[in-house]
Amino acid sequence: MDEPQTGTPIQLEPLVTRILAPNPSPFTFTGTQTHIVGTHDLAIIDPGPADEAHHAALIAAIAGRPVTAIVITHHHRDHSPGAIRLKQETGAPVVGAASFHLSDDGPRADAAFDALYAPERVLSEGDRVSGDGWTLEAIATPGHTSNHLAFALPETRALFSGDHVMGWSTSVVSPPDGDMTAYMASLEKLMGRDDRVYYPGHGDAIDRPQRLVRGLLGHRKQREGQILRLLKAGTHAIPAMVETMYVGVDKRLYPAAERSVLAHLIDLERRELVVADGADWRARG
Repeated sequence: MDEPQTGTPIQLEPLVTRILAPNPSPFTFTGTQTHIVGTHDLAIIDPGPADEAHHAALIAAIAGRPVTAIVITHHHRDHSPGAIRLKQETGAPVVGAASFHLSDDGPRADAAFDALYAPERVLSEGDRVSGDGWTLEAIATPGHTSNHLAFALPETRALFSGDHVMGWSTSVVSPPDGDMTAYMASLEKLMGRDDRVYYPGHGDAIDRPQRLVRGLLGHRKQREGQILRLLKAGTHAIPAMVETMYVGVDKRLYPAAERSVLAHLIDLERRELVVADGADWRARG
């Protein structure tokens, strides 16, 4: 990715401007990206964390233009909290992913849920929000979270992929809200589309999205194969699997990696390939 420019509007194409929030971390890469869609009236996709500098940058970029909708891909605290103040200042409705309330029992890619997120309108597959020269169509992509949505911009064949497909890393899939079965199905769903470019919540724009999605599917299938081989070789505890599978990865990411391994195991259990044995897991057959 190019050198990040926090707070600076970057025009990606005539209808799309990106602004990077100042929240870099091992889990968010250079930070969360807010996308502004439109030239006259606007949609703001994922206004980001409740951060004063980022809010000021968004208001400056809006520059007094009407905001038709504040659009949310999912309910994590690096994506949706900025909607509250932005709504207060612009009067725009918050629409998109359903609200969700769950006591978190594991590390998240972005430090847990936004408990205050409450959209005026929940969007489902195929629902649309539109303005002058632009349309956003909701594409249900559960997996990273149960309520995750991507948004297609049919006028330019762009897709705002949120955290389902990112430009720097694979998504963390953390049960119970994250679901590997749903995540894989959502990737297969995107394979059936002909989007020209993805604009993700983290990382650079993806200009060959089908190739990347194919690679993500292959990567997850390789992880699944690793897990089955480790189980058959006698490694049954998730932390031990992670130490073997994620050699060279920043150990601060191990807790999140453990959640993704658990998500794989739950998926494999549904397919009757593994069985839980207390805190351990064993291959069937």
